[in-house]
Amino acid sequence: MQFLWNRGEHMDWLQRINESINYMETHLMEELSIEQISNYVFASKSNFQRVFHMVTGVTIGEYIRNRRLSLAGQDLLLTDKKVADIAQKYRYDTSESFSKAFLRFHSISPSDVKTSGAVLRFFHPLSINISIRGGFNRAYQQIDEFCWNNLDEQTIKTLTDAEKYQELVHWAITARGKNPGVFDALTEWLLDDIEWCEDKLNENEQILMQGVFARFSEQNKQLRRYLSELRPAGVVNEAVFKALDQFNDQLSGQVPDEQLQKVVAQVLDDFSLMKQRGIREQIAGSITGPTGTDHADIYGFINYLKECDAEVQWALFMPDKVKRQQNGFKVVNYEYKEMPGMRFIGWEDDDLTDSELQGERFRVLDAMNGDPSGFDYDILLSHHEGLSIDVEPAHLFWGRFMRADTPVPKGFLSFDFLPYHDGRAGIPYISQFAYAEFSGDYEAMHKTEGYNISAMYDVTRNIMLSQGITIPYPDKYWTAEVFKNGYDKGSTAYMFSAELIDT
Repeated sequence: MQFLWNRGEHMDWLQRINESINYMETHLMEELSIEQISNYVFASKSNFQRVFHMVTGVTIGEYIRNRRLSLAGQDLLLTDKKVADIAQKYRYDTSESFSKAFLRFHSISPSDVKTSGAVLRFFHPLSINISIRGGFNRAYQQIDEFCWNNLDEQTIKTLTDAEKYQELVHWAITARGKNPGVFDALTEWLLDDIEWCEDKLNENEQILMQGVFARFSEQNKQLRRYLSELRPAGVVNEAVFKALDQFNDQLSGQVPDEQLQKVVAQVLDDFSLMKQRGIREQIAGSITGPTGTDHADIYGFINYLKECDAEVQWALFMPDKVKRQQNGFKVVNYEYKEMPGMRFIGWEDDDLTDSELQGERFRVLDAMNGDPSGFDYDILLSHHEGLSIDVEPAHLFWGRFMRADTPVPKGFLSFDFLPYHDGRAGIPYISQFAYAEFSGDYEAMHKTEGYNISAMYDVTRNIMLSQGITIPYPDKYWTAEVFKNGYDKGSTAYMFSAELIDT
């Protein structure tokens, strides 16, 4: 039978779909059937299935499954409930059937949720809205793609303060997976000349100024209010307030680049300047990929806002992630060091396992005991010559830090480290860094599976991100494994380049 609807039927069906979604959300932990749901909204089973799929893009069964598995992931991450209990809660007959469905949805097994550091997927409740505008601009859609934090006061009012904070943590995880791509789409829109003709300028001003800048400002205001209420409970990572302050400052145009500051101020005062391609390039910057770490030819206003957005989210979810990542080992000492000028003296060698060569060369460094730097361990230094990791591969060097201006022995090379940023990319690097010492299972602290680089690298970096410490990437970025008991005894500590300003 042909399925037709007029405008009145259209609105009626959208209302029914919204009602059915509310019904499913209320009864997710109960037995749900399509017939039961369609009866609730007074629709035939066949028509209801067809229209629901046509409007939402998912079947009713997919919607229920996606929501249950999303909530099950939260339960596994935030509570100590057993897998079998959660499987039963979300209407799975056996733990095995639940585990298979969970693995397909999250790409991780339920038993590994708290130990792997993986980011879980989350399918949000659907809501059907109607908006009619004169003409259609793709940027409107982009704005709605941001993972905005709309706190539901009614839903969370019965939660403890710790549970309320975990709601924010989960939002931050979801936003970190989604927002970078939306910022990049915004950059593409800003650089699309067709979208910036005269007759679109007023509409684009509303999109950018109100839809993006003002909306982020309002979100930051709400987050600050909510976090301030939770602060007395001692559950809030204090670094998030610093991240919110920085985000608000940069939304008003107070970015680190003084030239860009002037451009932003001019645009905020006279939006018609956005007709100029050169101005838009400085506002947009370069697309930096889904992780936000790739090379940027132009670091524009949107790049700065993208970084600020990330820092708010990192401050919220990184402390929990760091705890989960310490699986089989733990951080026993963590500090930031601001050293005077130093000189790294060492050698680059493709064969880093040549113990005889290493022994000979470290004995040369031992003989230079009159030139210590104050940080006198054997280290394996890594850097990318001041370029981003997608442009320049890592270069590895065995060696040791010595006092600045120490003569370099024949056959060795050297890199200088200054206590400040000299304004140039690459060498000399900055003699400021995070320093983490680890204990526990040696293999666990050097594990690479499930980590970006290795366990020690990830944990050291993620503590920095959780505390809002500036990593001078890419221009002054370097890291090093530290061999506290000598090069032949294994590394149990890590150094990570930092710019320690206001810390």
